[in-house]
Amino acid sequence: MHSRAGRVNQDKVSHTRKGAGSTLDCAETAFETHDLYRDWKELEQWACPSIFLSWQWIGVWCSVYQPDVRVLRVTDHGRLVGLGLITESDERRHGILVSRCLHLHQTGRPSQDHIWIEYNGFLAGQGYESAVAQTSVDYLKRTWTNWDELVIGAVEAGYANALAEATALTPHVRWEAPCFGIDLALLRREGQSCLDSLSGNTRHQIRRTLRLYEQVGEVRLERPKTLDEAEFLWGLIAPYHIARWGSGSGESGFANPEFVRFHRQYIRTNWKQGGADLIALRAGEETVAIFYNLVYRNRVYFYLAGIRQESDNRLKPGLLGHSLAVEDYMDRGFDYYDFMGGEERYKSQLGVRHKHLVQIGLQRNRWKLRAERAVRLLKKAGMRHENTGSVSSNSVSRR
Repeated sequence: MHSRAGRVNQDKVSHTRKGAGSTLDCAETAFETHDLYRDWKELEQWACPSIFLSWQWIGVWCSVYQPDVRVLRVTDHGRLVGLGLITESDERRHGILVSRCLHLHQTGRPSQDHIWIEYNGFLAGQGYESAVAQTSVDYLKRTWTNWDELVIGAVEAGYANALAEATALTPHVRWEAPCFGIDLALLRREGQSCLDSLSGNTRHQIRRTLRLYEQVGEVRLERPKTLDEAEFLWGLIAPYHIARWGSGSGESGFANPEFVRFHRQYIRTNWKQGGADLIALRAGEETVAIFYNLVYRNRVYFYLAGIRQESDNRLKPGLLGHSLAVEDYMDRGFDYYDFMGGEERYKSQLGVRHKHLVQIGLQRNRWKLRAERAVRLLKKAGMRHENTGSVSSNSVSRR
């Protein structure tokens, strides 16, 4: 769609950074692994990114999928303050509409985007987040003319809305979900346990589950001791996860070879350094649940779990496993246990809502997109009439 030809495009876009009168420059450069690694790691040190904007995640994404990316570099008087990796794809919708999409830190291929990045955005030095995002998108508008929408997901709703307003692009929310989490540092300061912070009903369910499993044998958490054991434990999640979410397209990631390939490499790259944590919940010799968490800057991101389906509905292995894991992470000095995006009941039972995520398309003024929005509004009005205003949004993340 665009001429690549090893060129470097440069366009100065002026933005006033809060508290300063400097302007930012955006330049496009070719992808070169060594240079990108060096620059990303350097910028990451004084940024405040999530795990998904760390080299811990981005580096694996680049090495596994080898995406055809363009690197956007934002500088302030020569100092690197922002980075973003942009890919392109054609997206066909409704059988006839083709939207030429740009993607931030995703490939645009559903099988590869199934890994479902969250807390996305441009990597930016602390205090530069808004200016870097606006500078980057304005650069794309000025210099890359042959695209229809920039797809960013999953990203904090406030970040996405502010970016849409600042760049005069029309936002279209493709998916949205609240985020829940547990502030472990706060619980420690207040001298509370995880159970202390929960409702009486949730505490009862967890304690009852613990008592029933103790009839089978000792209830405990176990972690792998070697990388081979970690990879083996990861593989054991698959049948539980597929049984829960299904093996069709867009269902359990374990039915998707691209998803499995990414996470196997992520574990091989990051487990020894503590960036991946696999925990088995055992009752006697039985494994009743396995949890796969990502760890970064003293924050635990719950990514997925494989949980045995029980015929006794009094048993809540997921609630028990999470509560024991939270206590364990508290004892180890971690600061936050993040369930990330999703409306599953256990997240609201155990955690407190702290953010709202969206996958958003920032759309240019194209007649085909205006027509699509008009049709969508008509359909939505019809749904409201039929459902008295209730329109649900299902999470595509299968955790």
